[in-house]
Amino acid sequence: MSLSPQKITPFLWYGDNLAEEAATFYTSLFKDSHIISKTPVVVTFTLCGQKFAALNGGQAYKFTPAISLLISCEDQDEVDHFWNAFSKDGGAPVQCGWVTDKYGVSWQVVPRILPELLMDPDQEKAGRAKEAMLKMQKLDIAKLKAAHAGEGGSQKD
Repeated sequence: MSLSPQKITPFLWYGDNLAEEAATFYTSLFKDSHIISKTPVVVTFTLCGQKFAALNGGQAYKFTPAISLLISCEDQDEVDHFWNAFSKDGGAPVQCGWVTDKYGVSWQVVPRILPELLMDPDQEKAGRAKEAMLKMQKLDIAKLKAAHAGEGGSQKD
């Protein structure tokens, strides 16, 4: 059985001819990632095997948080890796694990355990985890687990 080509490719519009710079930055952060091809107008690349395209499209459009890219992180080290990379050099932390990178792209840097904590059948535990998350910018797994368990952990990050 052969793999079929990816049917949907996110296509990102960058102003100021920053498509290649952005693709190079992103591919440096994710394993199994590389630039596939580049022309003066379009750069294609993969992040964790997912194909993307970046366009040097000019200033007509800007990114907004209305669309974001979610990263499911295995542990706090991975959360810290992506959060720190995206929030520096002009990036901006937001709330609840969201961060806008220096190119204006919104990312959700989320520990894989978060949905489990938020969907706990015990509504009190889930509610405590949610309240802790809502007070954080970068998500802190230990504080989320502590809040879920009723041990505090809802302090602002």
